[in-house]
Order: sequence, then structure tokens, then C-alpha cells
Amino acid sequence: MSKIGQAIIDLSNFMWGPPLLVLLMGGGLFFMVYSRLMPFKYFSHAFRALTGKYDNKDEPGQITHYQAVSTALAATVGMGNISGIAVAITMGGPGAVFWMWISALVGMTTKFFTCSLAVMFRGKDSEGKLQGGPMYVIKHGLGKNWMFLAVIFCLTAMVGVTPIFQANQLTQAIQDIVLIPNGVKTGFTSDLITGLVFALIVIMVIFGGIKRIGKLAGMMVPFMVVLYVGSILYILIKNHGEVIPGFQLIFEDAFSGKAVLGGSLGAIIIVGVRRAAFSNEAGIGTAPMAHGAAKTAEPIREGLVAMFEPFIDTIIVCTMTALAIIVTGVWQDGDADGITLTALAFAKGIPQFGPYILIACATIFSVTTMIAFPYYGTKAFSFVFGTKYKIIYQIFYILVLPIGAVSTLRVIISLIDTAYATMAFPTMISAIILAPKVLKEARRYFAKLKEKQEL
Repeated sequence: MSKIGQAIIDLSNFMWGPPLLVLLMGGGLFFMVYSRLMPFKYFSHAFRALTGKYDNKDEPGQITHYQAVSTALAATVGMGNISGIAVAITMGGPGAVFWMWISALVGMTTKFFTCSLAVMFRGKDSEGKLQGGPMYVIKHGLGKNWMFLAVIFCLTAMVGVTPIFQANQLTQAIQDIVLIPNGVKTGFTSDLITGLVFALIVIMVIFGGIKRIGKLAGMMVPFMVVLYVGSILYILIKNHGEVIPGFQLIFEDAFSGKAVLGGSLGAIIIVGVRRAAFSNEAGIGTAPMAHGAAKTAEPIREGLVAMFEPFIDTIIVCTMTALAIIVTGVWQDGDADGITLTALAFAKGIPQFGPYILIACATIFSVTTMIAFPYYGTKAFSFVFGTKYKIIYQIFYILVLPIGAVSTLRVIISLIDTAYATMAFPTMISAIILAPKVLKEARRYFAKLKEKQEL
């Protein structure tokens, strides 16, 4: 590995040390205690909002509640659920999955606060369009003395939401599942061509803006989740005798740390939290940018809707992937990593057809993430440099796709982890400081609903 690649990996490991762990997990626990679990009490109300009961086309914003969630899920339910969980198990053993669960439960409250704030403190970009996200929360909620945090968030977000991981893992999947088994020679040229094809697909969508992204995500997200979860359910039913032992292994290893690299409990917790943040992005700040565009005049309603994302992404989809890898026994294959490990599980669980089902799911997962991410990056770029120059970022985003296709997995995932770690500090710090405003607004909102008997 090159010195630059190793330096990126070392920087990532440093960034994901105890301070960030305390900020993400400690901050999430603070939100849970401070709110007295209030958001969890209104899940049924959040579901009604998600189904469109409270949609009003005349309210400020650009997309519906459902499209906001779908856009956020399109970005989160992606290769992190297929290969990210495999990386977690490879690095931290089955026990890392338990700490991903804990991180997701804590992250649900974090999403409630951060996405409520995204609507409470929306602002207008240089074109006069209503926007939301941590940078606007910092600007309008904390004031100009905190603007350096908004700039830091935006600069690192431009890197964090690049599609290099998706391009890399989908290229690897096509190579391992489609090309090599059929005798096709692979290498730099084939990977580059694959990356260029991804770029063309993304070009056709992202220049349509958030409305086109939200509409496409709304159609593809339910399909991809049902297809993927259905396939894994088949594997679990087929290996039903190993499901309970699989759960037992997750719980036992979570506290023993026997399978983690380095063998320490602290290391396994970091691996779990790190991969959960990569997967569901709670506390990172990307989802608030999507929810900040929702058509609503009620910030709390949007915060409640956002809570579904960590639950669907990590508790459901990531758990399914982890169990498939564990019950088929492929997690003990020391030579496989990333999507290759998940492909082994599908090949063993669904002989002949499994790998091709996975490549179909991986393609949908990757493409939906690729078309959602540029919206985030463009918003971050426009906040710092102005909307009229956003084409520069969009070109950069497209050029990164072929680069990701020919790069090394460990370096890529470390680069994204470093960006996510840096993004988390402005997002969590601003949310913690402004938490009293969210709680005050929540009490007003729920009192209003109680009067109307809508709870």
C-alpha cells in the first residue's frame, strides 16, 4: 500500500477515537434522557405523517415527507448495508453488529433532534430557494460567531458524500459475480469502463434536481428493500436452525471481543459505532439536508418521520445482512472482505441464483445512493461558494465515480470515515446546544395535536 493510502487509514483511525465515540453515543444518550424518550411515544403519529396524511402542497419546502425519507434512505440504505456490514464483521467480528444496534437506537433520537432543527432553522441559498441542513442550523441557530463550524461541515461533506465507496463496491461485485465466473478478464481497464458507465447513469438524474431525485428514490427504495430483505429471509428460513445460535454469537462476541482485531472490547465498540454511522449516518448531518427540503411548517413532524431511517437501515436491513453472513458460516473466510463476503453468503444460501440476486440488489442500492449524494454535496458547495457555481461540484462528483471504481477498498472507506468524523462534530455540537429549542417546540406541537385529538 502507498504511503498516502496508509496515511489516510491512520488518520481515519485517529479521528474515530474516544472523543468522537463520546460525542456520537454520549450525545445520542443525552437526547434520549433530555427528551425522556418523548419521540418514541409518537411512532404511530410519525407513520401517519410518512403516509401523507399531513401533506400540504402550500406549505414551504420542495418535497413531501415520504420523498424526504426516501431520499435520505436512498443515501443510507446502500452499499453500507451490503458490504459495510461485511467490513464490520471482518474487522470486529459478529459482536460489532450488537454495537451497531445500540448506535442505531441512540441514533433515532439524534435524527429526531437534528432533522427537527433542519426545518426550524431553514435558510435561503443564493438563488432564494429554501434550504436546510447543519450549516443553516449553525448560521441561523447559533449565529455568525459559529460560522466556522458551518464551513468545516460543508467542506468535509463535499468529500463525505462522494460516490467512491458505492462505485468501488459495485465494480467489485460486477467483477466477482459476473465477469470472472464467465471467463472475462478484469483489471484497470474494465474497472474504469464500469466507473464511466456509472457516471453516465448519474448524469441523467442529478441535473434534474431534488424533485427528480426525490421522485425516483420514492419509487426505487421500497422495491430494493423488499427484494433484498426477501432474499435474505429465504436464506434465513433455509438455515433456520442457525438463526438463534447466530444471535447468541452476536451477543456473546459483543462483550468478549474475541473476534475483533486487537481483541479489546473498546475496539469492537468503535468498529460497531463507526460502521453504523457509515450506514445510517445519524449525527453525521446528511439526512437533515434532505429533511430540510420537506414541505412542512412543522419541524417536529419532520423530526419524527426521520426516526424511521436508522430503524429501517440498521435494525432491519443491516441485521438481515449480518445474519446471512453468520448463519452460512462465510464470515470465517479470512480471504473475503466487503461485498465479496456477502456474495459468498448469497451463493451458499441461494445456490446458482444467489449471486445474481445480490448483484441486482447491489446495483439498485448503489445507484440510488449515487443519485441522492450529489444533492447533499451540491448544497454544501453552494453554501460556501454560491449556487451559481454548483456545476463545478457536480462535475467533480461525476469524475470521482471512475476514480472510485479503480481504487482500494480500505483506503476509500477510511477517506469517507474521516470526512464523516469531521462532519459529526459541527452537527452534534449545534444539535446539543439547540436541544432546548427542539424540546420547547415539541411540547407546543404535541399539545396542539392533543387539542385536535390527532394523537
